[in-house]
Amino acid sequence: MIAIRQLDAAEGRQYLGALADVLLDCVAGGASVSFMASLSKAEAETFFAGVLEGVRKGERILLAAFIESKLLGTVQVLLATPPNQAHRADVAKLLVAREARGQGVGSRLMERAEQASREAGRSLLVLDTVTGDQAEKLYLRMGWSKTGVIPKYAVYPDGRWCDTSVMWKWIE
Repeated sequence: MIAIRQLDAAEGRQYLGALADVLLDCVAGGASVSFMASLSKAEAETFFAGVLEGVRKGERILLAAFIESKLLGTVQVLLATPPNQAHRADVAKLLVAREARGQGVGSRLMERAEQASREAGRSLLVLDTVTGDQAEKLYLRMGWSKTGVIPKYAVYPDGRWCDTSVMWKWIE
């Protein structure tokens, strides 16, 4: 049974170590999610502490997936947009621990991200992802549209180049 919860800043602090562990696992598995292979637990916790500050300020939504009370996935909705883009939000850092992949965690997190975005008054979602990756395939199955590909936009944790797909979804 997968449970998806929206974490406020206080509850998120209770799960800081678990959130960091999911990020570390994804990076160790080769995911291009902004961090290099040298990422430490302290750096991962510092990253999520910043995320929680954004949650506290109302600038982002943090969702977490639990299986049997263990946090195994997370995604964020970034709400801080310019005044002429108040209808839009960015989806960021869909992270699923390798042990939980293939069980529907990613799709459940994305469904809840769409719901939370609607509740926040957003109708257009955007994201970027590694071209050809499992996440891109998930987004396409969930009705996202690919705008295009930016070659060599980022690198994998081991330093190899990766192309990035820019995607969007209208959720009104």
